[in-house]
Amino acid sequence: MELALVTPFLLLLFVGAIDLGRVYYIGLQVANAAHAGAEYGAYKYTTGTADIQNAAANAVPKLVMANMPVVTAGCECSDGGTTFVSGCSPVPVCTSNGTTRGGNIVHVVTVTTKAVYTTVVPWPAIPAPFNMSGPSTITLTRSATVRGNYP
Repeated sequence: MELALVTPFLLLLFVGAIDLGRVYYIGLQVANAAHAGAEYGAYKYTTGTADIQNAAANAVPKLVMANMPVVTAGCECSDGGTTFVSGCSPVPVCTSNGTTRGGNIVHVVTVTTKAVYTTVVPWPAIPAPFNMSGPSTITLTRSATVRGNYP
């Protein structure tokens, strides 16, 4: 009798642990894809946005992305003295105390990736206006920024 009363709660706990583990794992994959794309873009900056997006998408081939990664690329001074210049045009002039310092410009690449996870069972709290007719979805978005050397 006690086993019959406890079994539904144990099954719910088991399925919840599976869903939680899967969403955590996919979140790590989304973060790894963003970081791989940002690293590639910072050190191979001249390849272009499409190559950076492909590097992020190919970093975790089994991950189904919701859309292509969003890439923001540009330049700034390594000491943060100037603001971000999108596309490095014009190249920022890095100065300190009125004097120009050369060689301290860095590429800054930010890649944002997104994937949608579908739960095993429909959880009533996910998403906010919940839908009990089918599995719930969770959108996982991660972003990574890498600064690399300016040639």
